[in-house]
Amino acid sequence: MNKYHKLYTPEDSAVVFIDHQPQMTFGVANIDRATLINNVTLLAKVAKEFKIPAVITAVETESFSGYVWPQLLDVFPGQPVIERTSMNSWDDAGFRAAIEATGRKNILMTGLWTEVCVTWPTIEMLGAGYNIYVVEDCCGATSPAAHEASLSRMVQAGAVRVTTIPALLEWQRDWAKREHYNNLMGLLKQQAGAYGVGVEYAYTMVHHAPQTTASPQIVPKKGNH
Repeated sequence: MNKYHKLYTPEDSAVVFIDHQPQMTFGVANIDRATLINNVTLLAKVAKEFKIPAVITAVETESFSGYVWPQLLDVFPGQPVIERTSMNSWDDAGFRAAIEATGRKNILMTGLWTEVCVTWPTIEMLGAGYNIYVVEDCCGATSPAAHEASLSRMVQAGAVRVTTIPALLEWQRDWAKREHYNNLMGLLKQQAGAYGVGVEYAYTMVHHAPQTTASPQIVPKKGNH
């Protein structure tokens, strides 16, 4: 069976965060940078909720790129960041060991920049037998053209393109599974944009859940019933 004719699960997947650092972020021109940070943080929070192994790596932190975004580090407090000098994470023994330690073959890949630090390890990891899902709106490139060309190259090598919302929903998959339901809905309401607004509407207007403390309180006009 084709390796992609099967959905991944929380038990067989891991997520990789490559070089989400300030100097790399400055060069991002394919996506609004605030949206990028939001997407990466949301994916990280949902991965933590589902106990998905995460690998975080950084390149030349103190000499060039700066520290990994605090929004990402706050999701995984105390988790070591794999420090590299190589542009290709797969060239780094520490990174390879961290990937192997997850015991997972389905890897969700995110990072900066798409055209180098995401593309190069993706190609080599595909060659090493991993199934790579590139979460493209959690990746930043130096131009829209660079982003699309890189995605095309990775797909030609055997990777699959996904985006944040369907990537994280693949872990939940069935709304009858209640273990993570409320926590997932809480994260989506906060950070899932239009989808999150829809979730909030369904909770309060359809299911008549109490408004959250962040929701504005409605004061009825006189005469309203």
